[in-house]
Formats: sequence, C-alpha cells, structure tokens
Amino acid sequence: MVDVSQHELVPEHTVLEEEALEEVLAEYDIDRTDLPKIKTNDPALPEEAEVGDVIEIVRDSRTTDQAVVYRLVIE
Repeated sequence: MVDVSQHELVPEHTVLEEEALEEVLAEYDIDRTDLPKIKTNDPALPEEAEVGDVIEIVRDSRTTDQAVVYRLVIE
C-alpha cells in the first residue's frame, strides 16, 4: 500500500502543540472550533492526530515562499 502522506506533493502536516495553538488562536482572535476542519480519515494526517487536535499545514507558495494554514481534526 502507498503511504500518501509521504508523497512529494503532499504538504507537511504536524500536530500543533497546545502552547503554539494558544498563540495562533490569540493572534487571529478565534476559538478552536472556528478553524477549518479536516477529517480523521484524511490520508495526509499524521498517525498521532486525534479528534480535537489542530494540524499545522505548511505549503510551498510562489508568493510568500511558504503558506501556513491550520485545521481542526474532526471525525
């Protein structure tokens, strides 16, 4: 079976630590539930991701070198 998460076109997905999450939420003045969602069955999610975790996704960008987005893991 192919591990999709290791494909070169899949951006880096990491579980955000609680301390870093608090900084992000404060910066954007939002709650965790206001974040866009990602399902637990998404093949790009790290193995350790659980429902309620926030995932940081770092994508390559032509204009800013890297674009960072956040997703809340849901069922």
